Amino acid sequence: MKRVWILVLIVIIILGIIFIPRIFFNKGDDNLSFKILEENQIPEDIVNMLPKYQDKERALSCEVDEEIYVIVTRGEKRTAGYGVTIEKIEKVKTDDEVEFIVYAKYKDPKPEEIVPQVITYPTVVAKLEVDSLPDKIKLQTEYME
Repeated sequence: MKRVWILVLIVIIILGIIFIPRIFFNKGDDNLSFKILEENQIPEDIVNMLPKYQDKERALSCEVDEEIYVIVTRGEKRTAGYGVTIEKIEKVKTDDEVEFIVYAKYKDPKPEEIVPQVITYPTVVAKLEVDSLPDKIKLQTEYME
C-alpha cells in the first residue's frame, strides 16, 4: 500500500513539473487564422488608404466594416520581381496589451533575372478571424531562396 502512495505522489510531482510552468509562464501565444485576399477582394477603404503607407516596409492592422485586416508592405521597389506573402500571424498576450507578430516571406528577383524597370509596391492584405485590433503589431521577415 505504501508503494502505491509513493507511486501516485511521484506521478503527481512529474505532472506538476510538466504543466505548472505552462500555466504560469504561457502569456497566451496563439496562431491566428487568416485568409490572403486577392486584389479584387480588398475592401475599397483599404485600397484608398494604401498609397499613404506603401512607400515603407511595415505591417499594419486596420478594421473595416467590423472585420480586422493585416497589411504588409515592402516599400517602393524600382523593378518588378519583388513579392511578399504572410506565413503566419501570432497573437501574443501580455499583462496589459495584445501584440500581433506577422511572419512574412519576401521574394526578390534573381540577379540574372530580366525584369521590367517599373516602380512597384509589393503588398499583401490578409483578413483575420479575430474580434479586435492589437495594441501593437510587429513584422518578422525572411527571404525566400
